[in-house]
Amino acid sequence: MTGIVIVIISVVAAAYLIVKKYYAPGALLFVGLITLAVVTLISPDPILTGKKATHLAGLDVIQIVTNLLQSRAAGLGMNIMIIGGFASYMDRIGAAGALVRLSVKPLSYMHSPYLIMVLGTMISIALNVFIPSAAGLALLLMVSMYPILLAGGVSRQSAAASIVMSGCVCLGPSGANNLLGSELTNMHVMDFFLNVQWIIAWPALIVLFISHYFIQQWFDKRDLASGKITKEDFLATASSAESKQPDAPAFYAFFPLIPVIMLFVFSPLMYKGIRMEVVTALLCSTLFALVIHGIRTRSLKECLASLKAFAQGMGKVFTSTVFLIVCAEVFAQGLTKSGGIDTIIQAVSSMDAGAIALYTAMVVIVALASFVTGSGNASFFSFAPMIPDAALTVGANAAFMISPLQLISGIMRSSSPVAGVTIAVSGLSGLDPFVVVRRSIPVMFLTGIAVYFSAMIHI
Repeated sequence: MTGIVIVIISVVAAAYLIVKKYYAPGALLFVGLITLAVVTLISPDPILTGKKATHLAGLDVIQIVTNLLQSRAAGLGMNIMIIGGFASYMDRIGAAGALVRLSVKPLSYMHSPYLIMVLGTMISIALNVFIPSAAGLALLLMVSMYPILLAGGVSRQSAAASIVMSGCVCLGPSGANNLLGSELTNMHVMDFFLNVQWIIAWPALIVLFISHYFIQQWFDKRDLASGKITKEDFLATASSAESKQPDAPAFYAFFPLIPVIMLFVFSPLMYKGIRMEVVTALLCSTLFALVIHGIRTRSLKECLASLKAFAQGMGKVFTSTVFLIVCAEVFAQGLTKSGGIDTIIQAVSSMDAGAIALYTAMVVIVALASFVTGSGNASFFSFAPMIPDAALTVGANAAFMISPLQLISGIMRSSSPVAGVTIAVSGLSGLDPFVVVRRSIPVMFLTGIAVYFSAMIHI
């Protein structure tokens, strides 16, 4: 019972600090360290054992942080940083912008406002497979798709909500959560994507597209009638986002596609003779793009200088994502070491509907954590590592329990007013973040419910 009390107090404390706009990684790290310290004081057992234990209770608390930094920076964290470097390099040479421009161009020839909006959302979610950064993709879409949606006849509120939802399901093999999901289930990343994630996601995507069409149309009509929005909100105006990308030829749009193509071809699904890792595929694409860009610019100096964007992208992702993940895992370690999580899991597992009860409890926990923190990574990395053992206890399929948590974490991030993507899109569209999520929350809620039931039949 003491463990459960510690868990409740820790979660409430972390949520309070984040809601009060404290630096989220710092808040999670702070609460996590205090929780570990409390557990050290009240528990007769050491919180750390084995070769990496310091044999001094106070130092063991810090050693846990050391262990997490070492394991994440060298393993999954490095993969995430390479993804960030790749995305930054594609931005630098204009390849990401070329892909987005080429993808959204057909929308300008259509005349049905809300059909344009839904098709734009479909394109955005497809682009998220190749551009895994939700905020990065949203900024590109604010330059390219946002004016088209406004010109098509939807309000800027609906257009902004569409772009906030562009990365809501985090589909594909190259996202941080997807990599962790495949690692926890011992599956190839493409196998996890196509045979688990996609099976759960496609019914939810249908719900998303249909509900988005009707909900935004209803909001626009009601808000226009009540005076919350005016006809000026339907006028086509350019986004205040400035595209810093160079004008790149259309064939550059192929570069961001190369890693996914390579991962698919050299996977157990097609050809097993060559083992292909995510980082290797990303580096191959980067080097290929580097050579082509050098030939096109005819400047070795410019060609090599463009690699600086790769290095800067890695560093940026370390501060924004990898460090957040480590802080979230320190927080999760505090919850786990308290024994409260195990008590809750055992209590849920003992119910008649053990697997379903455990699955429901984890969905609710991850959903709330993602909404409060505004980060799908923080919530998923905090709780997903607990799933394989818990699923084994209740006889559930771990992969089909982990994947919906990953999808839910992205969905709830797109519902959060404090998420980076929400704040970025709100600032560029001149809207309050709460106005934007007022439009995204109903759609995301229905999509989340669809994910919940879609996965349940496979658990």
